Amino acid sequence: MQDYSAQQHEIRERADRAEALAAQAYARLLHLAETRDSGQIPKIAAFIAATYNGQSFPLDLFILRTVDYSICEDMLLCIDALRWGRNDLYKLVPDGARRIEAICEAWGLKWEDAR
Repeated sequence: MQDYSAQQHEIRERADRAEALAAQAYARLLHLAETRDSGQIPKIAAFIAATYNGQSFPLDLFILRTVDYSICEDMLLCIDALRWGRNDLYKLVPDGARRIEAICEAWGLKWEDAR
């Protein structure tokens, strides 16, 4: 059995890897939501909104089965970072909060609670 220090080191390494991969994946998803207009984009926007504020934007995980493989893989990388990471996803990309709020507005996603 590993000692506590080794376990903590392993967890930190896992978190760092998850965040690094998610930063790239999240940037790709944001770019799609900002620049494209297809049937999958509202689903991407809903996913992004849920990662930003899950109480205002609850997410049906079935969405993972309704998007293209590469989009789903990026979403799963983001979910992994939510599990292991130490930072909110929007903090992993430049100007994340502003970009997400603009996506929510552009795709008609309404806040359930007062911000």
